[in-house]
Amino acid sequence: MKQSMSGKWLNKMAFEAEVSGHKLIMDAVPEVGGENRGPRPKELMLASLLGCTGMDVISILEKMRVEVADFNIDIEADVTEEHPKHYEAIHIIYSFKGKDLPMDKLEKAIELSQDRYCGVSVVYKKAMKITYEIRVNQ
Repeated sequence: MKQSMSGKWLNKMAFEAEVSGHKLIMDAVPEVGGENRGPRPKELMLASLLGCTGMDVISILEKMRVEVADFNIDIEADVTEEHPKHYEAIHIIYSFKGKDLPMDKLEKAIELSQDRYCGVSVVYKKAMKITYEIRVNQ
C-alpha cells in the first residue's frame, strides 16, 4: 500500500497540503520569514503522535468496556540545539478522569498503542526515546 501527498507553495514560507480532503497550511514565524498562518511542520509531528496514540487508546478502552469520563494527552519534547534541530526525546502524559478506572487496563491499552498499533509511535521510537506516564483523577 502506498500513500501520497502533494503540497503547494503559497508565498513566503507558507505551504498548503491536502490531507484526507482537508486543507492544511503550514508556515513559519515572522522572525524567519513566515506569517504564522499555520503550525510548523515539526509541531505536526507531535500532533500526529498525539492523535494516533489517543485514537488507539480510546478505541482499545471501549473494547475493554472501560468508561472514561475525560481523556487528555500532553506531549513534552526535547529539541536539539544544533541544526538540523530535531526531537531527541518525547514524553507523553496520558490523563484520564472517571470513576474506578482500572489501572491495569489503562496500562494495557497504552502499551498496545505504543508497541503494536500506533504507526507514528513505532517510527518515532526508531529515531528517539519515547516515554510515558499515566495520571488518573476521579
